[in-house]
Amino acid sequence: MNMYQYRRERLTSLIREQYGGIRKMLADASGWSEARISQILSSTYREGRAFSEKIARKLEDDLALPAMFFDQGAITVPEEPAAAPRFRRVRAIDEDTPGIVQIRRVRLRLSAGIVGFAIDPDEEAGPPFNVEDDWIARNRFNPQDLIAIEVTGESMEPRLYRGDLVVVNTGDKQPADGQVFAVNYEGEAVVKRLSRDAGHWWLTSDNADQRRFPRKLCDGVSCLIVGRVVLKKSENI
Repeated sequence: MNMYQYRRERLTSLIREQYGGIRKMLADASGWSEARISQILSSTYREGRAFSEKIARKLEDDLALPAMFFDQGAITVPEEPAAAPRFRRVRAIDEDTPGIVQIRRVRLRLSAGIVGFAIDPDEEAGPPFNVEDDWIARNRFNPQDLIAIEVTGESMEPRLYRGDLVVVNTGDKQPADGQVFAVNYEGEAVVKRLSRDAGHWWLTSDNADQRRFPRKLCDGVSCLIVGRVVLKKSENI
């Protein structure tokens, strides 16, 4: 028995003995998605090697289990055969791929002073932005609230560049000092950092050239939060 199989059997026993044999109960307790639990229990997903050492240690931590719980009592066996190198198989990803959530790339359609907004598919930006469902589960996001938009302009350099893609959680519109938000500013979609100063909220830029990108007061119907930026994809290294 290799280590992957041993860990799967330990997890199966844990689910049976402490969670009544119900995977969802363990998933809820750990904050992982049920689909992710099913993947690491699968003897075929990723050739049965999904329950890696990194995954085992993370799941132990999230379930408040003793360190090395899933390896306890096992005979030490190399996780990868030493005889020959292995290569990860390339797999196509689509909307039905297990463990993957596709986030729509959109363009925001806004009007000055109007809280609501419309979205148009951004076909020029390319295919949907793919994330793992356990990332969504860990952060307790609602996938329906997530949209991906392209950054325009230079005001947020060097953290965000023109053409970078950011994921916006439209379910989180609560202002937070120092956090980045997509904002409807006088009918224009902007990505800015919110700051609190002298009892007011301000839209600030990360660009050091404050003469070109001065802060702007975020107050009333001229400044409406669309959602909080929670992830970025960038080709600028």
